[in-house]
Amino acid sequence: MWGRRRRGPVIQIKSPEQIEAMRAAGLLVGRTLEVLREAVKPGITTADLDAIAEDHIRSHGGIPSFKGYHGFPATICASVNEEVVHGIPRPDKVLAEGDIISIDCGAIVDGWHGDAAITVPVGEIDAERRRLLEVTETALWHGLAAGVAGARLSDISHAIESYIRSQGRYGIVEGYGGHGIGTQMHMDPMIPNHGEPGRGPVLRPGMCFAVEPMVNLGTKRTRELADGWTVVTTDGRHSAHFEHTFAVTPDGPRVLTALDEGREWFARLGARG
Repeated sequence: MWGRRRRGPVIQIKSPEQIEAMRAAGLLVGRTLEVLREAVKPGITTADLDAIAEDHIRSHGGIPSFKGYHGFPATICASVNEEVVHGIPRPDKVLAEGDIISIDCGAIVDGWHGDAAITVPVGEIDAERRRLLEVTETALWHGLAAGVAGARLSDISHAIESYIRSQGRYGIVEGYGGHGIGTQMHMDPMIPNHGEPGRGPVLRPGMCFAVEPMVNLGTKRTRELADGWTVVTTDGRHSAHFEHTFAVTPDGPRVLTALDEGREWFARLGARG
């Protein structure tokens, strides 16, 4: 989940001890998403998934970040097929073979936030949508790999966009993006998923961000439904969304919501981490 663009970013710097506290929240989010990944199957409802998420977070000492946030009624955002983000879980939203579902989840542990998202196939999906998921997730990791001390904030955005553009004709969603995170879920700055490199604040150890590309099979255009939350593609084509929370450290980006802190993906990309 993310906020809209704001002016005059003031970026919170965390101590190493505070980053460890954020890691506890991040691990809870990461583990909750793995539980939900296993639960996704034809016939389950998005409300069922929401109940599983809330139970897992609360039973492991956390508080759901999303529930009650500006009135949002659920623990997760569950966005199916053409729903890009912010989908509200519903008991009548039944997953079917061939669907894809974006699950966005946040948790608070001892006052610190973690935020991450995955897009999961429901049973077997076609090659076009499987490729969409692969491109979106890999774009996320290119963005995370760019989050090194001394880089500029827009280097993350540029890395995401450059990878997606290199993979074919996809719609990169605008108006929504990543954000700072720490003692609040949404903090300055916003991080678009497109842009020129070398712009914005210099990244420094102790900064923490959530990075989250949203990629459509069709155009980039979206609209918000009458429920005031759910964002859908205007052309009805499907969309994917992946997200991780990471900390800038002297040794490279540390992905706080990844179970292995990103080591496997960074090794695959030949990046620091």
